[in-house]
Amino acid sequence: MTVIGFHCSHEQIDPAQLLRDVQHAEQAGFTAGMSSDHLSPWSERQGESGFAWAFLGAALATTNLPFGVVNAPGQRYHPAIIAQGIATLSQMFPGRFWAALGSGEASNERVTGDVWPRKEVRDQRLIECVDIIRRLLHGEEVSHDGLVQVNRARLWTLPDAVPDLVGPAVTPETAARHAAWADALITVNQDRDTLRKVLDAYRDAGGRGPARLQIHLSWAPDEATAEAIAHDQWRGNVFPPPVCWDTESVEAFDAIGEDVTVDQVRKSVNISSDLGRHAEWLHGYLEQGWDELYLHFVGQHQKPFIDAFGEHVLPQLSPTAPAPAAEAANA
Repeated sequence: MTVIGFHCSHEQIDPAQLLRDVQHAEQAGFTAGMSSDHLSPWSERQGESGFAWAFLGAALATTNLPFGVVNAPGQRYHPAIIAQGIATLSQMFPGRFWAALGSGEASNERVTGDVWPRKEVRDQRLIECVDIIRRLLHGEEVSHDGLVQVNRARLWTLPDAVPDLVGPAVTPETAARHAAWADALITVNQDRDTLRKVLDAYRDAGGRGPARLQIHLSWAPDEATAEAIAHDQWRGNVFPPPVCWDTESVEAFDAIGEDVTVDQVRKSVNISSDLGRHAEWLHGYLEQGWDELYLHFVGQHQKPFIDAFGEHVLPQLSPTAPAPAAEAANA
C-alpha cells in the first residue's frame, strides 16, 4: 500500500482556492488529504489562515479522500470542543478522518492571552487532553481538574468507530513518548538519519499504526524558479525547536528568516526542477518504512505542481487509498 496524500496549507492559500486544489489533487491521483490548523501564517508573504475545521467538512463532502488534521488542544482549543469536532466528522464520514494532537506553537496559541507554558508543561497538558478526548469519543462523561479543566462533558453524537489519534513528533524523544498513547505517528521531512531515528524510536517504544510523513517540496520547470518559490515562502520555517515553538509573531518569523539562504532552505525543503529526482526522494522515504506520504508543495499556486506530479511522479509510485481506520485497527 502506497498512500500519497496532498497537504492543504491554510497559511498560504485561501480556503476556497484550497478546496478547489484538493479536488484537483484527487482527480490527478492523490489518494489522501491532510490539513494544517493555524490561527496565524508563518510569514506575511504567505498571508492566509483559514479555519481548518470548516474546510475539513467541505473537503470531506466534496471528495472521496480520507483526511487528517494536525491540531493542538489545550489552549486555543478546549479538548472537549476538539473531541466534538473529531466525533462529528467521523460520524459523517466513517473511516475517513484522523487527528494528530500536538503541544502547539506560540504563534497560534498565544491569542488567548494566557501564559505560553514551558515545553514540559505543554507535554503534560497534551497527555491530559488526549485522555480527555479519547474518553469523550468512547461516550464517557468526563470531569477533569488539572492543566485543563473539564466539567461533566459528554458527547451526544458519536462515530461508530473511534478514529485514530495520531502523535506528531519531530524528535526521537517525542516520538518515543507518543508511542504510549498514539494510534499512529506523523512527522515532517528531515535528513534521512534523523527520520530513521524518529521512526525507530516510535516503533522501539511499542508505537503502533501507520507512520505518516509530511514532505515539504518545491518544483518548477526550471531550478531558479523552484528555488525562488521555496525561499520566498518557506525560509522562516527552517528553524528547529524551540525557535519554531516559541516565536510568537509573523513579524518575528520574517525578521529571523531575513538572512536565510537557499542552501539553508534546502535542508527543510526538497527543491528540484527534476521530476525524476522528486520521484527518487519519495521512493527513498517509502523504502525507509514510511507508510503514507503527504506532499506539501510550498508554493501558493498548486495547479502546475498537481498536474506535473499527477502525470509524471505519482504513476511511478502506484498510489493507493489508505485502509479505513476501523479496518486498519482490526487488521
